[in-house]
Amino acid sequence: MYSKYDITTAKWGEVKENGHFDMAILPWGATEPHNLHLPYCTDMLTAQAVAFEVAEKAVQHGVKLMVLPGIPLGSQNPGQIELPYCIHTSQTTQFAILRDVVRSLKRQGIFKLMIMSGHGGNNFKGIIRDMMIEDPEMIIVHNEWFSIIPTKDYFEEKVDDHAGELETSVMLHYYPELVRMDLAGDGNFNKFAIEGLNSKVAWIPRDWSKVTKDTGVGYPKKATAEKGRRYMEVVIPRILQFVIDFTQKEIYDKL
Repeated sequence: MYSKYDITTAKWGEVKENGHFDMAILPWGATEPHNLHLPYCTDMLTAQAVAFEVAEKAVQHGVKLMVLPGIPLGSQNPGQIELPYCIHTSQTTQFAILRDVVRSLKRQGIFKLMIMSGHGGNNFKGIIRDMMIEDPEMIIVHNEWFSIIPTKDYFEEKVDDHAGELETSVMLHYYPELVRMDLAGDGNFNKFAIEGLNSKVAWIPRDWSKVTKDTGVGYPKKATAEKGRRYMEVVIPRILQFVIDFTQKEIYDKL
């Protein structure tokens, strides 16, 4: 998927003629198996596609931004990291990456950044707090595109956690050439034996070797590109409106 607002393919001549930029979007995902049919970098690819679409539409509202190269490095669970080519990145490393991005943008006069997250296992709240305390001039927001709109009116499966109907539908919408539906596993999974862990009384990282056989959690075989398109048709306008407000309004009301 290509966008003229993708900094990985943009030329300095193109960027230079745009003058000042209002903000940047940083897609952030992971490198991990996604059931048997989706690419390892699904989380980055979907975040990147959403960012591209938002950037394309934002310019029509007077917002100038670029989409930075996607970060395919995320936090992984036990049982997942043992699988070939699954890459675990600590929060310390993620903070260091974010710090370097922020310092670079600041030197260029860009003080607003959106992290477009595609990996539910990443937790940016603490990192962003630390970064904004360290560097209060920079305003950093975090977005999870898949958490904005309830899925019940768009997808059939009630449990759809990882590489299931939602993610597969969105990948079929944006990157159909990268999806191998003939390989898709059922995404069957085990719950915790302790009910308090299922009901969130307490939390522990799931051991994927004990939870799922194909690394999926949720049934992907009901996925269609049309379902992905319909869902993103309501998600994109919400993110777009935020980007417009983020660049054109103050963060807080006056007391």
